[in-house]
Amino acid sequence: MSRNFEQYRDDYEHVAMSREDGILELRFHTNEGSLIWGASPHSELGHCFREVGTDPTNRVIIITGTGDEFISRLDESWVGKMTPQKWERIYTNGKRLLQALLDIEVPVIGAVNGKATVHAELALLSDIVIASDRAVFQDGPHFRYGTVPGDGVHVIWPLLLGANRGRYFLLTGQRLSAVEAHGFGVVNEVVAHEAVRHRAFELARQLCAQPDITLRYSREVLIEPIRRYLASSIVSGLALEGLAAFESWPS
Repeated sequence: MSRNFEQYRDDYEHVAMSREDGILELRFHTNEGSLIWGASPHSELGHCFREVGTDPTNRVIIITGTGDEFISRLDESWVGKMTPQKWERIYTNGKRLLQALLDIEVPVIGAVNGKATVHAELALLSDIVIASDRAVFQDGPHFRYGTVPGDGVHVIWPLLLGANRGRYFLLTGQRLSAVEAHGFGVVNEVVAHEAVRHRAFELARQLCAQPDITLRYSREVLIEPIRRYLASSIVSGLALEGLAAFESWPS
């Protein structure tokens, strides 16, 4: 049986939730500071997206971070020798993370509040993406540290940037400013840092002027091709990332 907002709102360690007139804000954090990525949020966020994404009382969802970072740091939860058991958890949670995000049933607005160098795709897969003028985009944790970029970024960045620019971005560790990301079509608007949240809610209220069925069916027709495209490559990508990890992961 599904839970209502009051039942689930405080159940996620790394997500602070607030809702107003059907607009649900998901603010990622670690102890109320900027989110530090690791095994805990990697496991938790997929479950969160699944729950909020199927709640019929949510009409638009905003995804954002805390402070001056969206996500840009890692903890040490994955440091050490790779084992089949450890990779099974990474594989299962990684697949759920993006699938559940794309399965959200209502329009999603990404409000990138700062540096997004770890899992920037969690915001960039939104239907509308607003970026702070201080935002920076990069795929920080993968190729430059000997890790195969196979957890979905291998699909998402070439989709957003184009095949050649996307592959260059992943293989070189290129950093994109908010203005550069806007020029490439990765984000829709760049606004002053202090205006990101306001603009996201302004757009959300604009979307909410439409009936529920229009919101839900529009989300479905717009996200379904991306969902299908990701599904065709996420399993093999994670498998190859895992195979390489057993050889290269520091012990």
